[in-house]
Amino acid sequence: MIRLYQKGFLCLAGVLCSAGLWAQRSLADYVQPLSGSGAATTPAALKHGGELAFALFANTIPAVTTPFAMTQWTPQTQTTENKCIPPYYYKDTKFNGIRGSHWLSGSCTQDYGSVTVMPVTGKLKTGAAATEVTFSHEDETTTPYEYRVRLKAYELSVSATSTNRCGLLQFTAEKSDSVYLLITPNSDYGEGFARVNAASGEVWGYNPAHRIYQGWGKPAGFNGSFYMQADRPVVAHGVFTDNTAVAGDSIGGQHKIGVYIGFYLQKGESVQLRVGTSFTGVAGAKVNLASEIKGWSFEQIRNANKAAWEKALSKVTVTTSSEKDKRIFYTALYHSMQQPRLYNDVDGRYPVFAAQYEVTKLTAGNYYDDFSLWDTYRAHLPLFEILQPEMAGNLVKSLMLKGQQGGWLSIFPCWNSYTSEMIGDHCTSAIASAYLKGIKGIDGKEAYRLMRQNAFDLPVTKEEYQEGKGRRALDSYLKYGYIPVEDSVLDAFHKMEQVSRTMEYAYDDYALALVAKKMGNTNDYKALLQRAGYYRNVFDTTQGLVRGRHANGVWVQPFHPDSKEHYITEGTPRQYTFYVPQDVPGLARLMGGRDKLEQALDTLFVNNEYWHGNEPGHQIPFMYNFTGAPWKTQKAVRDILQREYSDGPGGLSGNDDAGQMSAWYIFASLGFYPLNPVSGEFLLCAPVFDAASIKLANGKSFTVKTKKQSATSLYIKQVKLNGKQIATNYITYAQITSGGLLEVYLQDKPDTAWGAAVAAQPAGMANVSK
Repeated sequence: MIRLYQKGFLCLAGVLCSAGLWAQRSLADYVQPLSGSGAATTPAALKHGGELAFALFANTIPAVTTPFAMTQWTPQTQTTENKCIPPYYYKDTKFNGIRGSHWLSGSCTQDYGSVTVMPVTGKLKTGAAATEVTFSHEDETTTPYEYRVRLKAYELSVSATSTNRCGLLQFTAEKSDSVYLLITPNSDYGEGFARVNAASGEVWGYNPAHRIYQGWGKPAGFNGSFYMQADRPVVAHGVFTDNTAVAGDSIGGQHKIGVYIGFYLQKGESVQLRVGTSFTGVAGAKVNLASEIKGWSFEQIRNANKAAWEKALSKVTVTTSSEKDKRIFYTALYHSMQQPRLYNDVDGRYPVFAAQYEVTKLTAGNYYDDFSLWDTYRAHLPLFEILQPEMAGNLVKSLMLKGQQGGWLSIFPCWNSYTSEMIGDHCTSAIASAYLKGIKGIDGKEAYRLMRQNAFDLPVTKEEYQEGKGRRALDSYLKYGYIPVEDSVLDAFHKMEQVSRTMEYAYDDYALALVAKKMGNTNDYKALLQRAGYYRNVFDTTQGLVRGRHANGVWVQPFHPDSKEHYITEGTPRQYTFYVPQDVPGLARLMGGRDKLEQALDTLFVNNEYWHGNEPGHQIPFMYNFTGAPWKTQKAVRDILQREYSDGPGGLSGNDDAGQMSAWYIFASLGFYPLNPVSGEFLLCAPVFDAASIKLANGKSFTVKTKKQSATSLYIKQVKLNGKQIATNYITYAQITSGGLLEVYLQDKPDTAWGAAVAAQPAGMANVSK
């Protein structure tokens, strides 16, 4: 078996690190689930993440799951569901259970509706403080399809595998002894419930979900429900509150509660627990379990899970002599498939969005939630428009269902509720991107109605607005053409941040303008395209940077371009100046021309002000493709790939944010990136791999082959598509999804002519205003 340690990989248990054996490894076995569970060790994280302590962690967990599953199964080292605390940290030394988790992978949000199973041997003990046990990473085996750990103090081994909605846990005794399974609904609010039927070996219960951000603390309107079955007769059972156990069959409405079931195992014997989960209720969890885990073969479920990952990961195959690069790549692909989260039961039932304990049923497809949209619209969702367009269509239809059921599109829908978390209105970007690319099954007329409402209207009542419906500060944005600092944006979790809001709304207006144009809504198109240029209204030409502005037009004083300011979101004015994905050529003109844009980019990188660990800068390295020096994109991107991504627990440079950080790596390492997600244009850079092939949904493949002057070549000399040299420094979604061969020729020194002509570069808003 291959086990992951802080310093890399060791070959154990008779596995020989020969070239021949490495070649036989499955793609799933390249994945490092522990990656991102430790403190970030990359330079950008150490420099820029210090003021935002949560940004020092990628906040991923070693999840046993299937792609986009309802529930992830993870070792637990933290007992709370509190914000910004994932269930597992690599630094922790105490194991306190296997958790069925709904943690938003790589985030600083919350877990919710979770349940934990903790084994204890010998005398019955309850409560985390009494039952948690020291463990060693040397005794862990982590893969996407199975987690295994040996608990020396209990002389017990624990294994977990899973299906889309269910888990199968196995506890094996290393000595003959009593084994108790403590089952805890992890309600920090003291609202959980659990019940045991010892005669049938069943346990069921629920953990109510709560909102955060807008509506913080209010009921989310559904429970994380579970239904469990043991594979052998229960010989002891009861309930507990923290460290006090008593006889009984059910318990609820208190803190730190649970039920226990006990067995006596001979040395080498196992007890198994199969667990169904659901967001519609215990009955739904029972139906899901009956459908997905019919027997008791741990090996069969594990192998099916591994096959699911093998199929998903094989959408992209890479060829390279670097085993480390393969580990980073397939770990990134695994992380990109954690969310959005499957929400419906096998029969199509799911909780109504933003409602209180109402259930409805799908007629087709699946319903998803937990969209970290401020992050994922950039590269994560565009990745699946290529890899899994049917999935992308399901995601868009899920977003639209939320808009129909709640009355407004949600800016950042999580825990099936409105949140208005972060800034912008990137639900519009996500829907527009898929619609403009021709993803099937999207009702364009209804999609436009919903997006237009967010862009032009505000809720009628203050109560609706306070619930998180509609764009924050839209009235100021429309009145002034920017959001002045006098508008503090009080009804939002992220208050103020006026410059960043202005810039992100301008991008979303551009996205909606493209849809309006396609649908023939000329008046809306013209109005929205004008608004797409509102980024100019917060750009101070005397400084060459964006800056806070008063309602009377006066710039905020004093100006600190490289400090975190209240009118900027999680960054500095210099960093946010480059957030104009819809119109980089227009930004260059504001600065004084392409040379000035190049100089501004140089200043950012030379002064080490580029922060890769947070999303607003993810397009910046590719912006040299809009200057006379695209070779600098090739150099900057390669430096980031080598410096900000690695293997090992600390190998991600900031919050992975539901896969966006990982999606950046995937695109950049393949050699193209969607700087302007809705445009269908992908900026070229130097691929990392000798070859990479993407299996497309239409049965074709898109292959990238790299031809190098030497092993260290990273500068593009020429690019050929299907044997013909292309004149642009970008390719399109249509070219990728039509299949074919992209050949990228690299040399050791920069080619200052390749891609440097204006005609070779995307035109930005000038391309759509004709």
